[in-house]
Amino acid sequence: MSETAIGSNWKDVRDDLFTQEEIAATDLRVAIISKLIRARKELGISQKQLEVLSGVKQPVIARIETGKSTPQLDTLLKILGCLGKTLAIVPLSKSEAK
Repeated sequence: MSETAIGSNWKDVRDDLFTQEEIAATDLRVAIISKLIRARKELGISQKQLEVLSGVKQPVIARIETGKSTPQLDTLLKILGCLGKTLAIVPLSKSEAK
């Protein structure tokens, strides 16, 4: 059985291309944005309605939700505040702390 030049699965490719710090940062961004989307949908708020509530333009919200841009902290806090959420600083689990 021969291996491909890139790797045999996404985990192998990801581990070859990115550092553990880059992977952890990406995983954290994905988790935050996923929770933001979930909170918006649970409240039944469209991106356009969130624009009105937060003052953050709908196209910006769309780019954040699709991962095409990384929001500034103040932008993220404006959006989360309107959803009744905030960020918290909590200890990493031992398996995440490296």
